[in-house]
Formats: sequence, structure tokens, C-alpha cells
Amino acid sequence: MDGNFVSAVLLLLLVYDPFGNVPIFISALRDVPHERRRRVILRECLIAFVVLTAFVFVGQPFLDLLGLSELSLQIGGAVVLMLVAIRMVFPSPEGVYGQAPGGEPFIVPLAVPALAGPSALATVLLLVSRDPQRTWTWVAAIGVAMAVSAVILAFAERLQHWLGERVTVAFERLMGLVLAAIAVELMLRGIKTFVAQL
Repeated sequence: MDGNFVSAVLLLLLVYDPFGNVPIFISALRDVPHERRRRVILRECLIAFVVLTAFVFVGQPFLDLLGLSELSLQIGGAVVLMLVAIRMVFPSPEGVYGQAPGGEPFIVPLAVPALAGPSALATVLLLVSRDPQRTWTWVAAIGVAMAVSAVILAFAERLQHWLGERVTVAFERLMGLVLAAIAVELMLRGIKTFVAQL
């Protein structure tokens, strides 16, 4: 299996943050009948996948339209990833995206921005700009990472019950530290490239 594909899947999983989204999904689905919850989760994951896949194809033309370079995208994406990592390591009590209004959530806040948020969109753009010839590899990576996230989130309630809140929080913070390291690496690469161009 291609190392770049595996690293892309792992990076996207860190950005999707399914373990960190467990409390958000449980809270948003509180008023949804128990038998419908998994269907809603799968639907929201599918919507997030469609949004991110669409960004694979229209993201680069969008950047060209704005006159943004790959280097600015790399450094900007690293900053966004760092902010997400900080949120994962130091979570706020009220959550990141707030609670869904009464009834069944649709698209907001679960598909967007919980899964396909700014950090995920920036990561997808970063992958595509790094190697535009491998479009379908990145689509496959988005799909695999989203499928893993869907499985984790489908068992969100059981997972939180089995692991306990402390273990879930500890795991999320550990993933935040890893994501912070990735963000620093991306930023350093961007700075090195910028300095070399001077």
C-alpha cells in the first residue's frame, strides 16, 4: 500500500477527530429516536464525504481564482491544523460547535462543521496541491478515513460507556498532540520552501 495514501488517511482521521466528536454526536442526537441514530450518523458522514470530495475537484480552481499559492495554502493549512490541535488538547466545556437545535440534525452541525469543517477542507486542499495528479488517491483516502470515522461514531454511545469519559478525553488530547506535531512539520516545510525561494 502506498505510504502517501496511508499517511493521508491517518492525517484525515486526526482532522476528522471521530473520538473528539463522540460527545458532540451524542449531544446532537439526544432527541433523535434510538433506532434512527445510526442512520443519521451514516447520512451525515456521507454528506461530509460528498462535501470534501467536491472540494478535491473545485478547490484548486477556487484557489487560482483567489490568486493563492500552494505555499500560502501549506502555511495557512498548518495554522488551521494547529488551532484544531489546541482545541483538542484544551477543550472548552460547552464544546466547539454548540448543540444542535431540537429535532433531527441535518448537515449542520454534524456533517459540517464537525466532520467537514475548515480544517478538513484545508487538509484536502493541501493534499491536492501537493500532488494534483493523484486526485483519485486523495478521494479514496477521504473515503477510507470517513468510513473509519462512521464506524467509530456509530458506536459512540457504547464507546463512551466502555472507555469512560476520562479515557475518551485522554485519547482525544493524545491525538491533539500528534496533530500539533504534524502542523509544526507542515509549517517548517513551508517556511523552508519560502526561504529557499528568496
